[in-house]
Amino acid sequence: MYKQVIVVRTDIEMSRGKLASQASHASVSALEKAAKTIAAEWKKEGQKKVVLKVADLQELVEIKSKCDKAKIPNALISDAGHTEIEAGTITALGIGPDKESKIDKVTGHLRIL
Repeated sequence: MYKQVIVVRTDIEMSRGKLASQASHASVSALEKAAKTIAAEWKKEGQKKVVLKVADLQELVEIKSKCDKAKIPNALISDAGHTEIEAGTITALGIGPDKESKIDKVTGHLRIL
């Protein structure tokens, strides 16, 4: 089984629409880094996604580092600054798709948003 995880910071004031936009950017950007065969299997299985939360930038960067070490495709998202958030603010991390068991080793302790 494959899945994708989106991790969002909760220390940033974002409207629901902005949060959804940042999560969407993270999903697409991470997908573009995944192996084509894994992406195809994930799509065939229904594109399972889970959105989780972290308290701050430090925690988000730690998760990214763990993904890099585990060779899980990921994408760190920084805002362009056109609406609610200052340009360059890191808002979210897209992880996978990849094997669910592999991603859970990195994100299994995080809570659902």
